[in-house]
Amino acid sequence: MATPGDLSVKEMLLGVDSTVEEEYASQSKLLREFTDIPNIDKAWIFKSDEDNASQAMFSISQTNLLANKKRTHILSSHISTKSNDSMSFQWAPFPVEITSASAIIPSPSGSKLLVIKNQENDSPTLFEIWGPSQLQKEIHVPKSVHGSVFADGWFEGISWDSNETLIAYVAEEQSPAKPTFDDLGYLKEGSPKKDCGSWKGQGDWEDDWGETYSGKRQPALFVIDVVSGSVHGVKGISKSLSVGQVIWAPTTKSSHRYLIFVGWSLDFGSRQAVRKLGIKYCYNRPCALYAVRVPLAESVVDVQKDKGDSSEDLAALVKLTEGISSAFFPRFSPDGRSLVFLSARSAVDTGAHWATNSLHRIDWPADGNPQSAINAVDVVPVTMSADDGCFPGLYSSNFISEPWLSDGRTMIFSSIWRSTQVILSVDVLSGNVTRISPADSLSSWDVLALDGDKILSVSSSPIEPPQIKYGVPVGHTSVQSRLWNWLNVPNPIKNPEKVCSLLASLQFSVLKIPIGEAPENLTKGKELPFSSALHPC
Repeated sequence: MATPGDLSVKEMLLGVDSTVEEEYASQSKLLREFTDIPNIDKAWIFKSDEDNASQAMFSISQTNLLANKKRTHILSSHISTKSNDSMSFQWAPFPVEITSASAIIPSPSGSKLLVIKNQENDSPTLFEIWGPSQLQKEIHVPKSVHGSVFADGWFEGISWDSNETLIAYVAEEQSPAKPTFDDLGYLKEGSPKKDCGSWKGQGDWEDDWGETYSGKRQPALFVIDVVSGSVHGVKGISKSLSVGQVIWAPTTKSSHRYLIFVGWSLDFGSRQAVRKLGIKYCYNRPCALYAVRVPLAESVVDVQKDKGDSSEDLAALVKLTEGISSAFFPRFSPDGRSLVFLSARSAVDTGAHWATNSLHRIDWPADGNPQSAINAVDVVPVTMSADDGCFPGLYSSNFISEPWLSDGRTMIFSSIWRSTQVILSVDVLSGNVTRISPADSLSSWDVLALDGDKILSVSSSPIEPPQIKYGVPVGHTSVQSRLWNWLNVPNPIKNPEKVCSLLASLQFSVLKIPIGEAPENLTKGKELPFSSALHPC
């Protein structure tokens, strides 16, 4: 038996012996190996010169546990499809790490790539336009124009126009001037005492949206001209609106263009808020879709010359979703005739942080000039109580940038289906909803990109690392009735053998738990059993 004199200083301080210390070291190493498992975040697919072939680019992230940061790298692949049960992924030999980019956005044709590098300290925000083999242009945007670009997936809205000459995006509005004081009080601008014993005040306190937006200024809308390199703020948007998720409206022969965006206002009729508080995980925040006119003759307007909200400017702003308390993630159909969007109106109306979503469609005017009286059609209404095993309603938190199959009317996106996430197809004209990921799968599925009528996705579960899947339609039946063959893509990610072995030894199941004797006043939906994922010890 060891005496206190036999213990090392380290053992006495930690209160553990060498055996326990060895166990700690082993467990910490295993934890690091688990956190090193990469996550497949995004993918883009580009046309190839070969028949039945395409090029894919994957954004893959990996946690740096010790630095408490995330590392992101890009990995490319050549995809060739031979039949419904045969395909080939030829991976690039090595990935390329993206060390300073906050967002990468390919142009609609895939011939250009926008890389955004947000400012650090006093450096400008950098926009890089890349071609197939070289850097084509660098555009530096100083802090005097705007702050960092929002690239987090909620306020984020980085959109190329169809001509690939303009890019709309959301960034922090420019920082207001801070007052200067000296020992006598406020120091007027131009005073000769400016550099003598003066100090900068903080200015007026401004509320922020909290959570991941703590300390960030109001999100505002900007347009960058790729040809000239000029960057300007969009005119006509009230300062009371926080903007996000911007996209370009279809091109028309008129003398102006429209941008469509989501606007969050603290003053939303009877639902006036006192504080912004959180927003990213609170779907019960009222929001609406707006259209703002961008004249082609003077594409954009300098923000430094536009500090007011004149009635003439605001007349160019059109609220598209009057009467709907929530509207976000707008997407135009390929033919430009329909504008589709999600709504969390059931969450807004009840106060729940997240409730069943609904999907809506606006028939876009043929002349391209939107009106506030446009009627929104319910494509997928709110589901109040679903029968057991049936479609439970929409619980979707995002759309990919191009979610359409070749028929131009079928959207593909992910949605929560009880205890898992599944892939759905929705006909936006008929409203038909179909679950197309395997019904017997306990894994969660997420759509990455569409390759024509094929689906590139990723699946994972509590005991399965991310696995790339390639969905190929079977036969030539209608989209809503067709079957899908989901092919396993050879995984380019090599996970640690010990981690894979431990995961393979585990099991989990999803149990349906009845609520027992239900009180008489419960609604039909509340009487249904709820699901829970069980991991046996």
